[in-house]
Amino acid sequence: MIRTRIIGTGSYLPAKILTNQDLAARVETTDEWIIERTGIRQRHIAAEGEFTSDLGLAAAARALESAGLTAADISLIIVATATPDQTFPSVATVIQHKLGIQDCVAFDVAAVCSGFLYALTVADSLMRTGGHARALVIGAETFSRLLDWEDRATCVLFGDGAGAVVLAAEESPGLSSDRGILATRLHADGRYNDLLYVDGGPGSTGTTGKLRMKGKEVFRHAVTNLAAVMVETLEAANLTAADVTWLVPHQANLRILEATARKLALDPAQVVITVQNHANTSAASVPLALDTAVKDGRIKANDLLLLEAMGGGFTWGAAAVRW
Repeated sequence: MIRTRIIGTGSYLPAKILTNQDLAARVETTDEWIIERTGIRQRHIAAEGEFTSDLGLAAAARALESAGLTAADISLIIVATATPDQTFPSVATVIQHKLGIQDCVAFDVAAVCSGFLYALTVADSLMRTGGHARALVIGAETFSRLLDWEDRATCVLFGDGAGAVVLAAEESPGLSSDRGILATRLHADGRYNDLLYVDGGPGSTGTTGKLRMKGKEVFRHAVTNLAAVMVETLEAANLTAADVTWLVPHQANLRILEATARKLALDPAQVVITVQNHANTSAASVPLALDTAVKDGRIKANDLLLLEAMGGGFTWGAAAVRW
């Protein structure tokens, strides 16, 4: 059977760093308060004139270099983002053009923080059935532009960044020991729109709007939903939590990461945590964490990775990947 394998990773964070101390000078908060409740110490903020496509392009270029490929090898680009440069065309087509690719399949996926898992699943399906040999899947966000900087409950939580992976379609035996994407599972439940949303849009207010969130309710749903989808995904791959080498979670909040790991009885040392360095970067956070753990040597060949995320909608999902 055809398996889709991750053969390269890359990431990018804007140069400007906004620390907790910087925020404490703008809103009523403290470094200690933010760290205690979220684990976040700093976030990166895109410069004026630096767009989501710029962040995604930089991450994509690094992923291609990691894979030993050029842009000419890519026939499919999927970008997960909630903060596109324009309403249309897609960020994916902007990146396609900037990479110098004249023709390929390119489109965006909108599932907020779960976007990378959604994009990865779509790419996996297209590569196994649609004849694409090499693909780029990118999570990129300039989330700072959706924030109300007077709302301390949300402005401390988010930052900007991008992460990317290069996928390759390869023949495999079809076993749980195969390298590549072994199983993915996705979910959505629109009943919870009012718990995490942006209060604007081109089709309603004609404005971008600002992010609004009811944090306690989101936390409760996140831990329950993520634990369930991780078990579901492992079962689909004929695996259990005992088989997992690394949990690579959405970097939303340190307490959510710790609570989710406990649900699966995973050792905290098995959890890839980067939220302290870049805060919640929405669709970019999973590939950012993945690239970090690949580059520092933690993730090795044949390790079993469990990726997960939940975001506004609600949407949530997970992927079991053999490295």
